[in-house]
Amino acid sequence: MLDNRSITGIDAHAHVFSQALTLAGERRYTPGYDATLADYLGHLHANGLSHGVLVQPSFLGTDNGYLLAALQQAPDQLRGVVVVDRDIPQHALQAMARAGVVGVRLNLVGRALPDFAEPGWKVFFEHIVALGWHVELHREVTDLPQLVRQLLPFGVKLVVDHFGRPDARLGVAQRGFADLLELGLSGQLWLKVSGIYRLAGSPAQNLEFARQAMPLLQQSFGLHRLVWGSDWPHTQHETSVDYRAVIEQRQALGWSAAVAQALLIDTPRQLFGFDHP
Repeated sequence: MLDNRSITGIDAHAHVFSQALTLAGERRYTPGYDATLADYLGHLHANGLSHGVLVQPSFLGTDNGYLLAALQQAPDQLRGVVVVDRDIPQHALQAMARAGVVGVRLNLVGRALPDFAEPGWKVFFEHIVALGWHVELHREVTDLPQLVRQLLPFGVKLVVDHFGRPDARLGVAQRGFADLLELGLSGQLWLKVSGIYRLAGSPAQNLEFARQAMPLLQQSFGLHRLVWGSDWPHTQHETSVDYRAVIEQRQALGWSAAVAQALLIDTPRQLFGFDHP
């Protein structure tokens, strides 16, 4: 078991990739640079963090090879979240679990919404539950509540990306976000306090939304269902955001020591399996 004192902070959302990799045919973004594991670990160290969760970027599709290789290089420090085909064999998922994978991502931004009533999904989610993994959801907040309601009966742990991707200009009472807060009471739902700069408003509007949302999220989800992530290397926002900037955004939220302990150490440690080598 990992000594809690060795964890100074867990970054629950980051990506590694190389522009030389074969990219998915259908993609919203093409990187023009490399985001290496060495660079990422350097950012963690420079900012007083010790561990991280690598998430498969959408533009690499279901080829998780680069992510899995990164996990092998720092198995104690890292966990992974992959993107896979629904009909992937169970033994392939089990092999990924042994490599440090703890979840699958459903990145549904810009895609048609799946029909989770199709029989194949039931089998897929049974495999996810058996492994103790979570399902990470990335979709704008207007569609998230209906997706969550469809997924809850499968018994999977659900992790919502980037505040649920609300529009900061519409405030915390906007359609979808209030529903998400209500669904947070289910006990099966976690949320990543990450990607503040992705909330569609100006930097000031985005930060103000995050400030107003935090006490509501704490009341709904509880500190044991919230985690923080850097979203490094901030794809599509690289010219205006860097690792130091997201640390400053986090600090601007004015967290107490108890909130920081929960979101940076206690909750991600349990959710992502850092208790287990």
